[in-house]
Amino acid sequence: MGKLHEECGVFGIYSKTTKPLARITYYALYALQHRGQESAGIVVNDEGIFRFRRELGLVSEAMPNSEIERLGSGQMAVGHVRYATSGITNRINTQPIVVNHVKGRMALCHNGNLVNSFELRSELEMNGCIFQSTTDTEAISYIITRERIKTGSIEQAVNNALDKLHGAYSLVIMSPSKLIAARDEHGFHPLCYGKLEDGSVVFASESCAIEAVGGKLVRDVEPGEIIVVDHNGIRSIKDHCNKVKRSMCVFEYIYFARPDSVLDGASVHEARVQAGRFLAQEHPVEADVVIGVPDSGLDAAVGYSRESGIPYGIGLLKNKYIGRTFIAPGQTERENLVRIKLNAIRSEIEGKRVILVDDSIVRGTTSERLVRIVREAGAKEVHMRITAPPFMNPCYYGIDIDSRDYLIACHHSVEETAKIIGADSLGYISVENVIKIADPTGQKGFCTACFDGKYPTEIPSVTSKNRFEEKLSKEWKDRHTVKSSERVPEGEYIEKFEA
Repeated sequence: MGKLHEECGVFGIYSKTTKPLARITYYALYALQHRGQESAGIVVNDEGIFRFRRELGLVSEAMPNSEIERLGSGQMAVGHVRYATSGITNRINTQPIVVNHVKGRMALCHNGNLVNSFELRSELEMNGCIFQSTTDTEAISYIITRERIKTGSIEQAVNNALDKLHGAYSLVIMSPSKLIAARDEHGFHPLCYGKLEDGSVVFASESCAIEAVGGKLVRDVEPGEIIVVDHNGIRSIKDHCNKVKRSMCVFEYIYFARPDSVLDGASVHEARVQAGRFLAQEHPVEADVVIGVPDSGLDAAVGYSRESGIPYGIGLLKNKYIGRTFIAPGQTERENLVRIKLNAIRSEIEGKRVILVDDSIVRGTTSERLVRIVREAGAKEVHMRITAPPFMNPCYYGIDIDSRDYLIACHHSVEETAKIIGADSLGYISVENVIKIADPTGQKGFCTACFDGKYPTEIPSVTSKNRFEEKLSKEWKDRHTVKSSERVPEGEYIEKFEA
């Protein structure tokens, strides 16, 4: 791992009239592509008939035009893009999950990570539940379905289920007649809702997806809130609100979200600019130019430049045509992948003292290659500035850090890390300031456990990312894990449930 990976992106739309919802959801998932590049899925509900497709790859790969046409129109739809924070990458683990049960159907999209998923799954298995996937999302679907059998409505089932779900989850759920959004009581990850001009209601992980389909942001789903949409309108259930302190993942602002999104009322762009300002205050240095590492370092570099008075320059160019699913054949090629994705603009760098602003350092391998690229472009000095504090602890809520073993900050001092990556100096933003980038008062409440070890919940009993695979047979893994050389046949995984 050189860089951190995103979590997942969820989307849902409810319309009182029949609309080309597969196409609309496709555009929304495109806007959320940065949150997951391993797989994509769409379920369209046309008067109770669920048509869906889930496939590996980027949205454009998983959802070719012929399949968008096949999914067609309806009154509701949900969509998902995935990065595997739990469970290996295979077709079975793609979302949305679709469930048929005695009281109807349900499609479920999930972003986050449960801290009690292992216990939930073990309990369900001992009660006869048979799991097809190795994700905690399937456990959530079982819990909701079990409650649905005992209750009079899907929203009451979801409300009851939330008592049993601990950790991070932003859910979009579709029944034959209702669309539901639910967010965990800590508010670890974003979830918002908006409206289109015709009154259609949309839910999304980020506001950028709402705007991508021509909608306007109304507000965020509150931590612990359930919002239900049906033919009667919109209503809110707040039985789980205000029970614990808000703990939004601060890394959503540093790296995960798109800069044009607004999360919990705060602009991601402005938060990153503020992070750059704080870095300039905490770690000033004499230099000639400030350069950001595309994409998440660019806004922060602007902030550093404004605060320090050092000119801002575009010194690194990103190849926009290489997706994060790009697989290089061999170790040497993988190590040189940064060169394929980023290239230095020599005229901005040669002969200058450069401040290089990036979002994080995990292992240090990517930072070392970045510094080398800048030096080979003729930089006299390279001073690395990072908009996240040093990673010191695993994350159990959606970032794919499940061990301290490979975190460079756990094994080396700042000075040693600077030497390892080849920088003349290295400076991280402080934990005290990082919680202020999206909230000047510092009182809003953010999760910074990966930096300071202060976890908002209990630590899971089993922490491995692939915890559910560990008890599976080698034959199962070989049968279901997609190898890099495999090409996914288009249209192979089209499934349809009809009344």
